Amino acid sequence: MITLSATHEDITVGVLADPPAADLRDLIDTHLHMPFPFGRNPHEAEAAAAVDAWLSAWGLAGEPGVAAMIARTRPAQLASYNGPAMDAGLLRIVALQIAYQFVFDDRAEDVGGRSPGRLVPMLCESIAVLRDDRPPATPLGAALADLYRQVRERCTPGQAARWSWAGREYVHGLLYEAVAQAQPGLVRTGDCTSIRSLTAGVEPFYPLCEAARPDELSAAELHHPAVQRLRRLSADAAVWIPDLFSAVKEQRSGGLINLALAHQRAHRCSLQTAVLLAVRQINATIEEFQRLYAEVEPELSPAGIGYVEGMIGWIRGCYHWSRTVPRYADTVSVPAVPQAP
Repeated sequence: MITLSATHEDITVGVLADPPAADLRDLIDTHLHMPFPFGRNPHEAEAAAAVDAWLSAWGLAGEPGVAAMIARTRPAQLASYNGPAMDAGLLRIVALQIAYQFVFDDRAEDVGGRSPGRLVPMLCESIAVLRDDRPPATPLGAALADLYRQVRERCTPGQAARWSWAGREYVHGLLYEAVAQAQPGLVRTGDCTSIRSLTAGVEPFYPLCEAARPDELSAAELHHPAVQRLRRLSADAAVWIPDLFSAVKEQRSGGLINLALAHQRAHRCSLQTAVLLAVRQINATIEEFQRLYAEVEPELSPAGIGYVEGMIGWIRGCYHWSRTVPRYADTVSVPAVPQAP
């Protein structure tokens, strides 16, 4: 239960659970609305081996911190939870893309943290690969070019074009994040969620959800207002859920673009209360997704239904991955109720 005053100045946390929540992870589990059942892909171990081999092949595995980061983030596990019914080949591409984005994101955070302008060469190389099909100049760019090749081999031209466009949006988001981190006093909650929707890199995976079905979506379905709204709702829920579990890590490292931390700054409240405010926002998003999907499902083809089910996979998968992945283990170190000063 969350109690707010009219001015948002007096925010208290009530933990209603039997037994009471012990830590922040328990608090999230108690209050988060997760109506979608857990699933796991039987090809997860193969995908994990493919990630290790691919990162080594492109010279990324030996870079400082990458091997330890991959061990903490488990890209193949996230792919498995998000796509439990995907065939082994498509799951492999999804796992490689997750691993690539983790490496790219950490590199961008390190480089952009020193100065947003330092990111420009790195981001421009990615845009050149994705938009203009230019040859890469770095190992990271070469890995992206190889990933793009695999996507084009597996997907239809339309799906590959949508994948490329969404990937460019993700790249631009990292520059916005670096600028925001450099001037934290100027970032409002709405700015944070807008940037987060890009830097999460969720939407580049939706064309791969399309590719899991034998038939391509029609343009009418792809651009249907309800389907477009479902895409936005699912991407937001899928990225905001990890924000709940990563809030401790981000707070300790000085991170800014995180839904829970945005609520904490806006309401000047404890982290526990901020997490519950974020949970309330996520629950409303998931509930709207469920209502809208129930309304539009009778109009959708099997390909359209499969596409939306792929979105559901990302909501469900990000939850189960976030609550168990070593990267966010600090969540259990924070009590469910703020300690008295």
